[in-house]
Amino acid sequence: MTDTKGEAKGQRRSTRVDVDGWIILDKPVGITSTHAVARLKRIYNAKKAGHAGTLDPLASGILPIAFGEATKTVPFVQDGEKAYRFTVRWGIETDSDDSEGRIVRQSDQRPEPAQVAAALPNFIGTIMQQPPAFSAIKVNGERAYDMARDGEEVNLASRPVTIHGLQLTSCTRDEAVIEAQCGKGTYVRAIARDLGRQLGCLGHVVALRRTRVGPFTEADTVSLDELDALGDNAMQALRSVEAGLIDVPCVVVDRDGAARLRRGQSLILRGRDAPMGGAVYASCGGVPIAFGEVERGELVPHRVFNLPY
Repeated sequence: MTDTKGEAKGQRRSTRVDVDGWIILDKPVGITSTHAVARLKRIYNAKKAGHAGTLDPLASGILPIAFGEATKTVPFVQDGEKAYRFTVRWGIETDSDDSEGRIVRQSDQRPEPAQVAAALPNFIGTIMQQPPAFSAIKVNGERAYDMARDGEEVNLASRPVTIHGLQLTSCTRDEAVIEAQCGKGTYVRAIARDLGRQLGCLGHVVALRRTRVGPFTEADTVSLDELDALGDNAMQALRSVEAGLIDVPCVVVDRDGAARLRRGQSLILRGRDAPMGGAVYASCGGVPIAFGEVERGELVPHRVFNLPY
């Protein structure tokens, strides 16, 4: 007896195609990062996709989405420096540290622009930051935001984060616009919360835009509307797999070396300019072959790319 339901499912799965590369999406406000990935998978009819760093529904801006073999380069992009432009509203603190949350404290105090500017250096460098209760961090296997939405009290432990720079771009009585450059794991909502507390006026984020992720900037982005308009030509917007490896040194190998790396074997790197250590990726004929670590003059592959060359 034929299982038509199972066959139909199999047919649906088989219509997906292999797509390899990056789309640097300008995510609009109002959708989750997961929804954005699902939307692009439909546009490209792709088998596999994932994103390099979650953006909250209230946030807009750069959401790098990797397809196929490019998903192997996601860690390099996620670990890169990020930049944000965000608006803090003074006088109110919420349980989510943004405008979606419930008001928990209020203040009539308002800071002068000079006070805000003077306070920003206190948050630059490697600091201890307590993540917002509404975050994706897991507590005993459960997401903190799920616990917080269920009314449970969530107190996440502070952890070190690195903030490279903070610039005050405008400031009125009730709001300030700030630009931030920071490392992995930094919560902009927590910066706004802690800045408001230090200034004695309280605060929360009402607008947030990510302007850089690793090697990708706003100039690299494409919107959902632009992708929809491209229709069957959407592949024109796809960037190469190695776009996620721009910040990683590249070593060029011949076909024999490429074959060795693809078998998972280490490769001795020869030549005056061969790196002696650190993370690198190997390329043959302009196609990425593998990435790994150089140890005692040998490239030890950690991940191999299955791309034709």
